[in-house]
Amino acid sequence: MHKPSGVRTESVPDPRWHVSLLAHAPHRLSFFLAMLVLMASGIWWALVQMDRSLFASSALVYAMPAMLTHSVVMCFGFLPLFFAGFLFTAGPKWLHVEAPTMKAIAPPLLLQATGWMLWLLGSMAAEILALAGIFVAWIGFTWMCSIYWRLVLKSRLEDRIHATAIAIACAVGCVCLGGAALSVAFGRVDLSRAFVLSAIWGFVGVVYVVVAHRMIPFFTSSALPFIDAWRPFWVLWLLLGCMALKVVDVWLALVVLPSFVQVTWAVVTGTLELIAGVALLWLAYRWGLVQSLKNRLLVMLHIGFSWIGIAFVLAGAVQWMSLFAPVAGGDLAVLHAFTMGALGSLLLAMVTRVSCGHSGRMLHADQLVWGLFCLLQVTVVLRVVAAFGGGWAVHALALAALLWAVVVTVWGGRLCTWYGKPRPDGRAG
Repeated sequence: MHKPSGVRTESVPDPRWHVSLLAHAPHRLSFFLAMLVLMASGIWWALVQMDRSLFASSALVYAMPAMLTHSVVMCFGFLPLFFAGFLFTAGPKWLHVEAPTMKAIAPPLLLQATGWMLWLLGSMAAEILALAGIFVAWIGFTWMCSIYWRLVLKSRLEDRIHATAIAIACAVGCVCLGGAALSVAFGRVDLSRAFVLSAIWGFVGVVYVVVAHRMIPFFTSSALPFIDAWRPFWVLWLLLGCMALKVVDVWLALVVLPSFVQVTWAVVTGTLELIAGVALLWLAYRWGLVQSLKNRLLVMLHIGFSWIGIAFVLAGAVQWMSLFAPVAGGDLAVLHAFTMGALGSLLLAMVTRVSCGHSGRMLHADQLVWGLFCLLQVTVVLRVVAAFGGGWAVHALALAALLWAVVVTVWGGRLCTWYGKPRPDGRAG
């Protein structure tokens, strides 16, 4: 049967999931692999905490300390893979350079994902397997960062401040991951913890605040035209200064200092953290926190940024209170307010936005995403409060870990189905 002449037919995209489609855009493969590591690490940590909560003696066997495994993978595991999705999608546009090919970026991404799966498996089975995993991940991460550095160096734009700051942060991340890997190999858990904390503030934190400074005002003014895209560079220096202060604090904690120096440092840092925290909360308001309340996806970004201010106010309060009496768990409370509250909330918001925009869907948070975001906020508060201890803390930690696993698994599982399918509008990307 012949088709009538003059009738135009259009091909309909095959709606089925295909692994080959992951190679159609940087964010597809990067986010997919990041989600796998995120979900695996979340489920593993929930099992660890449930085991501790339900059994007097652990039923699980560990080849290396579970806390070490958890801290390393939460800092270096899925986050650099998510960063790759952003940097190799938006980065070339920021820098006005040609984007790297998928053939160039796929190997380092696959190395990282493979390495972190080996790290999790080895933490339970054999330490040598975990060590192999972390070094494989370091090779992939360093390779990925070198690709991004080449983009920055190739650019001839005068304004490369944001891109260069991220590139420097990536270099810090490479050093910290390498240092953490060597520390684990030589049994120096204290040093590995210091390298992880340095990376949380000096690598991950810097990338987040630089992107926030560039993108949150832009996103807000795009959705709410009556708000200007206000982002003076002194705000960026404030954000970077906050991160630098925390990195210095990490390494001074390893040094035995005279008591008067410790007290002086606590007073100085506590005061600076309180001032910075209040300034960051004011900045969240200035960037349109209140005006964004009617736009779910936008308010998710602003709430996530507000957690940075909350974390610094809490840090300052803990420093001052510690001058009069020890504050058990204070540092962990601050850390999780920043990591789960700020980094987790911003991750959920930003990845959802990019995934919607680059899959041909509307830029909005539907009931499922909004529900998961609200559940995440409950989880953060539970984890922060549990950090201060008490007889119920072990059960609260287990519940927080379980809720985190639920949030990331439901969210990640949904978005993973998008990355392997063609765009509904038939466009490339």
